[in-house]
Amino acid sequence: MNSSKKETILVTGGAGFIGSHLVDLLLENNYKVIVIDNLSSGKEKNVNKKAKNYFVDITGNEISRIIDLEKPDYACHLAAQISVSYSVRNPKEDAQNNIIGLLNILESAEKNKLKGIVFASSGGTVYGEPEKLPIYENVQFSPSSPYGIAKMTSEYYLKFYQSYYGLNYIALRYGNVYGPRQDPYGEAGVIAIFIQKMLNNRVPVINGDGEYIRDYVYVEDVANACLSSIKKFQKTTGAELKKQIIIPGFNSFNIGTGQGISVNKLFYHLKKIIGFTAEPEYGPPRSGDLRKNILNCQKAREYLDWKAEYNIEEGLKKTVEWFSNNLHD
Repeated sequence: MNSSKKETILVTGGAGFIGSHLVDLLLENNYKVIVIDNLSSGKEKNVNKKAKNYFVDITGNEISRIIDLEKPDYACHLAAQISVSYSVRNPKEDAQNNIIGLLNILESAEKNKLKGIVFASSGGTVYGEPEKLPIYENVQFSPSSPYGIAKMTSEYYLKFYQSYYGLNYIALRYGNVYGPRQDPYGEAGVIAIFIQKMLNNRVPVINGDGEYIRDYVYVEDVANACLSSIKKFQKTTGAELKKQIIIPGFNSFNIGTGQGISVNKLFYHLKKIIGFTAEPEYGPPRSGDLRKNILNCQKAREYLDWKAEYNIEEGLKKTVEWFSNNLHD
């Protein structure tokens, strides 16, 4: 970082899968980091002791007190309910976490005049099933799950806070993120789930016919996208930022590889890497799942100077290696 002042970044969800990688990266780049995480899905073992950590819920009243006290320069909001299928069964709880939690952060961010907020949106759910692939950021929103609806709604709130209060934001629409530290026991994260099963010599279950195609992006690439967004804020004034990167009203960027792969192919990639001998089992499809999603990420490359560095083979090998060394069944 070129600035002599050590700026402070608030990371919500900083003990989680993506958030913990981001915290590590920010600390490596000489930022002061404040973490908010209630450890509902984040793990204590992911906590970086070099950050200042608050173990509270983003939907609670403590958020305002913490931001008033710490006065961060920027915020990266990653804390969320992350399961699409859970949101289908529990839309009210999903909205409580993913919409009310965001509004808590935005209210305090506006009050304390933060210079910018980076929001973890979802390129895998906000677009629905578009006719053409890969998907550009100006495709009309068409989410088919409460999770996607909450992410879409969040982007409208971010746009409102920017236009009404001048709070700058960048929304990163992630593809399907995978990598070390992903929870293999939850409902989200097919790669982590498959690896955990295979390493313990158990047969993974593929939902539906296995021809669901996704844009899988490695977690270190995603953390770098967040860092690139912070650097964009640092180099660009609010008026310049809005002029440069707004696409009808949204400062939003797809974060993926631009390549799609089916669940069946994922299984056989992992089977080869791990040396697994069995064939998969097949179960019923999950409600809310899209058939195909591939993201065009040229806008992030042009304006954020970001691109995915890991292809699927490299990312899977690094992920399997980590799980082999860290997984305890």
